[in-house]
Amino acid sequence: MKDDLQPLLPKVRRPGRYIGGELNQVVKKEAGVRIALAFPDVYEVGMSNLGLQILYEVINDLPDFGCERVFAPWPDMEAQMRQTRTPLTALESARPISEFDLIGFSLQYELTFTNVLNMIELAGLPLLAAERAGLPIVIAGGPCAFNPEPMALFFDAVFIGEAEEAIVEIMESVREFKEEHGRNADRNKLLAALSRIDGVYVPGLYSWTGGYPLVSQDGAPATVKRRVITDFDKAPIPKRPLVPFLETVHDRCVIEIMRGCTRGCRFCQAGVIYRPARERAAATIGAAAKTQIKNTGYEEISLASLSATDHSEITAALQEVREIGFSPAWRVSLPSMRTDKFSVEIAEKIAGARKTGLTFAPEAGTDRLRRVINKGLTEEDALNAAKKAFSSGWTRIKLYFMIGLPTETDEDVSAIALLINKILEAARLDLGAKAAKRLKIAVSVSSFVPKAHSPFQWATMITPKEIAGRQALLRGDLRSRQVELKWHEAASSQVEAALARGGREMAPVIAKAYELGARFDGWSDHFSFETWRRAGVEAGIDIDQAAKRKIEPDDALPWDHIDCGVTKAWLAKEYERSLDEIETVDCRSGSCSQCGVCKDGIKMEIRS
Repeated sequence: MKDDLQPLLPKVRRPGRYIGGELNQVVKKEAGVRIALAFPDVYEVGMSNLGLQILYEVINDLPDFGCERVFAPWPDMEAQMRQTRTPLTALESARPISEFDLIGFSLQYELTFTNVLNMIELAGLPLLAAERAGLPIVIAGGPCAFNPEPMALFFDAVFIGEAEEAIVEIMESVREFKEEHGRNADRNKLLAALSRIDGVYVPGLYSWTGGYPLVSQDGAPATVKRRVITDFDKAPIPKRPLVPFLETVHDRCVIEIMRGCTRGCRFCQAGVIYRPARERAAATIGAAAKTQIKNTGYEEISLASLSATDHSEITAALQEVREIGFSPAWRVSLPSMRTDKFSVEIAEKIAGARKTGLTFAPEAGTDRLRRVINKGLTEEDALNAAKKAFSSGWTRIKLYFMIGLPTETDEDVSAIALLINKILEAARLDLGAKAAKRLKIAVSVSSFVPKAHSPFQWATMITPKEIAGRQALLRGDLRSRQVELKWHEAASSQVEAALARGGREMAPVIAKAYELGARFDGWSDHFSFETWRRAGVEAGIDIDQAAKRKIEPDDALPWDHIDCGVTKAWLAKEYERSLDEIETVDCRSGSCSQCGVCKDGIKMEIRS
């Protein structure tokens, strides 16, 4: 297939997306079971995904298993592939992915769903799981898998939880099937076997008659429980990360220092589905960083987690990593920091020879709204963090906010601008007018989208008109040239919300949108709301109503058969507390809030 692909490369932008051959790539000529890790976005985005890097190494370290990669082709390459009838192939071997035993999709974002369908069709496979025979098995995982129903008809299986924990079991089950029956045998026996693996959901074994909850059949479990790594310090860390030829979104080494979060922000799905918080030891982090830098040549390493400054050994971990010091340009970044935990000591250990930028997420403009979302931060925390950053030599910070949160008013929106202006004024007072002129504040404002398995899963979303109005209000209040303001398009957030809380009734909408040409919907220059609106009309679904629909706490939900570990009753209680502006204490330092996740050997792992 390399010979078939080669003539297409001069006809597309960035041919490096499709050639493979990167440093640390693994090519196996022989393997009992092969999986193609499929990321439904462009190469530069997919290669920045840490989960892909982890699974790639875990699988390829096993002698009889082979793992390769495939990414969504950009529209120019798709056009060439369709014109020449070239199937979708894996980067490592240029083998058609239809010849693999498993195709594993990573579902990170609802607006990649049409790319999934495009990749399945370009592979030469039927879009509907019920119409496929034999191998490959098309399986999905990732955050969006926690509400699998909008895409359930297109997947043979869906994995719920942390894939490092179960990928070997899944591939062993496929190997047994192949050895006993061959590639083209009746797949129902394999799907039944997969459904018996904890964390594996087989949609075809659950009947849907238009309502919820779904009913399991043929021995499938009534509830699918997520898989969780119980000793995170010993969980796999890539030793030889792939080094792309192209500049990627996150072009650096990445060490995940903590998984999960104890803060309980009520809008945050990740803070629920990755519970409980589990930390790696500072020594483990330092050793992994040294190995990655040695095997990649990168000069930057990111210490990743949902809230890096919450790590109980963050100062020691930073010191371990800083001491690597392979070059004067060496630097460390923390992609997620809380303003109340930021200190001069942390700033100094991050800085190194180059000060790039710092990122903080106040999320809301007022203390009242931060109580509603359980952020646990005050305006004073944000001001103090900014002052510390400026006094330590940073001249650029990035701030994340959300609009459209439950109970939000125009006053809350205007308070975002007031807070930013207070930060600029504080800088002028502390640094002097001349030095303060060098400061830049990048403000990113996203629209709140209710997500499954979060306390705000029952909340309604404001309309695109309301979003546009609040964006205009904020834009009018922020006129400083030192502030760069960016926001998400309201229409794409509407589609995201409709998919995030939808059920199997959304499958025809997704299929129709794909048929009408929807691709790369997460990219503003490719997204078309009219395409989705038309798809909804033809499928009998009003996208606007689906996005903003109000759900009551006692309603049956499309994802009720997916057990994320946290109880539905606790989520409902948190929703009620939000409306009363009552904060829930962080269980790291306070009492247990009885969310239900710490059971059956699963517990919080905090180093000190």
